[in-house]
Amino acid sequence: MRTYDGRSGDAQKRFRGSDKIARSIDSADPGVRIADFPAASRRSISWSESIVSGLVGAADALVITLVGLLFYSVLPGWSAATYQTYLTEIAVNVGLTLSVFHYAGLYDCNTIVSWPSRMRQMVLLSALVTLILLTLALALRISDQFSQMWFFASFLTSSVLIFTLRGCAKLLIRQLATAGMLVRNVAIVGASGQAQHLVSRLRLEDAPWKRIVGIFDDRRTRISRDVNGFPVLGSLDDLVRYVRAGKIHDVVITLPWSADERLVSIIGKLRALPVHIYLGSDLIGYHFPRHREQMLEGVPVLEIASAPLTGWSGLIKNIEDKVFAVSLVVLLSPFLAMLALAVRLDSPGPILFRQKRYGFNNQEIVVYKFRTMYHNRPKEVGVKQATRNDPRVTRVGRILRATSLDELPQIFNVLQGNMSMVGPRPHAVEHNEQYAALIGGYHGRHKVKPGITGWAQINGFRGETDTLDKMRARVEHDIFYIENWSLWLDIKIIILTAFAGWIHKNAY
Repeated sequence: MRTYDGRSGDAQKRFRGSDKIARSIDSADPGVRIADFPAASRRSISWSESIVSGLVGAADALVITLVGLLFYSVLPGWSAATYQTYLTEIAVNVGLTLSVFHYAGLYDCNTIVSWPSRMRQMVLLSALVTLILLTLALALRISDQFSQMWFFASFLTSSVLIFTLRGCAKLLIRQLATAGMLVRNVAIVGASGQAQHLVSRLRLEDAPWKRIVGIFDDRRTRISRDVNGFPVLGSLDDLVRYVRAGKIHDVVITLPWSADERLVSIIGKLRALPVHIYLGSDLIGYHFPRHREQMLEGVPVLEIASAPLTGWSGLIKNIEDKVFAVSLVVLLSPFLAMLALAVRLDSPGPILFRQKRYGFNNQEIVVYKFRTMYHNRPKEVGVKQATRNDPRVTRVGRILRATSLDELPQIFNVLQGNMSMVGPRPHAVEHNEQYAALIGGYHGRHKVKPGITGWAQINGFRGETDTLDKMRARVEHDIFYIENWSLWLDIKIIILTAFAGWIHKNAY
């Protein structure tokens, strides 16, 4: 990697930045200052391997389609009698090629960025697809309807273009990564011999899109300040703060598997965070049956937990939120204006109530609601949940809360990007801290953006939570939603909310 000593000039600069932090750790100031973190440029983004793979697959499909259409218009020529046959062949060619390439692992991100390796296999598989198409044409006795010149010209041209575009893709990824615009920051947990081995292996890889930023270990006062040139940045608590600040994308735990109790404890603390967690290869994996074997730039690791709604799923979720939010604002604008007027006429005070709550990655956000309680009430200790016949609630407020119409202004939170249409409901800050101390895995709710409605709400877990069991059930439903997200599940929740989710006996 280019982040190591002895590499390029950019690598030397990044290494010196890490060494500066290592020196700051030895200073009198306790803890690690996140502001000193060697982050990428402000234009940097956390890249998703699934999106890269999908874009390359789409490019392959586009090349095969355009080449096929071009040679069809030039060689046999456009004809009303044959165009449907050729279009069908092109579609079958695209489907077979993408399926064969996917099965062979040619859309794996590691394969794409290792160009030109395995390109010979790509050409051979393209030839195999062409042979299959010819065989099908002969078997169906329609070979005389195709131009042989069209077959072979399309195959050769598309193979060359796909080969060339793969090289361009690798070059583009490398340039963006070297410029700090396309990176994934990797943190290593455990300053052990395994960490040294991992760093040594990664040092042999030329992958600027993966950047090791440092080591985290609870024993940092008893160990060396660096591991093979990478600074020990702090303890596990420091790592959590780094992740909360959006500075870490992937975590690799490099501890002996024999230390299973310590590993279980570490993983249990980290898996509530929106990061990918990997276990460096060394029987701890049996504690987490959903793990998957993977390669991290040539290093075998086990994936213990992954950040939800990343890659294509995250992109689809964002598009869904914006489409629904914009549509609702357009459709409901007159109704929202009427509700705002009712709130203003019912009692003096602002129309909107703004409350700090925890959102994605446990970050504080300001949530909008129609005001449902009297303004300028006596100051209260803590945040008391509304109860039945609560004297603080206004007349209009009772209707709004009973029908959940007070939540509608959160559509603008969705447009701002700090909430989703569907997700775990955000709780008040004090309630969040209270239940986080009582319910294991509570912070796992914050691995995605909070929502206006959610799986827990349409299953009856909304309104006042007067018992710990009710809150625990709500959290369990939220975690189920996060682990089983799909576009269709979101649509189902929105439909059920629209028809049955606005009124509930626990909402007051």
